[in-house]
Amino acid sequence: MFENLNWWEIGALLLLALLIFGDRLPAVINDGLRLVRNLRNMARNATGDLSRELGTDIQLEDLHPKAFIRKHLLSEEDEQAIRKPLQGVYDNLRADVTGVHNDLKDVAAAADLRSGSRSTTATGGAPAPAPRTSYDDAT
Repeated sequence: MFENLNWWEIGALLLLALLIFGDRLPAVINDGLRLVRNLRNMARNATGDLSRELGTDIQLEDLHPKAFIRKHLLSEEDEQAIRKPLQGVYDNLRADVTGVHNDLKDVAAAADLRSGSRSTTATGGAPAPAPRTSYDDAT
């Protein structure tokens, strides 16, 4: 949970919590821990009830709808049968998108070459300066 915070940031957060809550900080921490404990117990009770109702062993991770369907309702053959027609469509779509991406890269490279040759003046000198806009032109 705190893998992207270093020790200084965690210390600063603790100091900030101490300044905000003051003497009530231990009570606030205790209330937060009690809330987490109650939520875990509720989730554990819900998984136990579902396990009893369905007759299978359900873990907390299985409560996600995709994981639940994949594990308890579909067999491996059913999942492959569902994926097979969609895999061909996915492969065709990926090939089309790759082709369009390559065509766009070619067009962008060609446009860069043309814009570089147009930026020089007719005498072959330095590129022409960009026109300056004033505040009055923008309003």
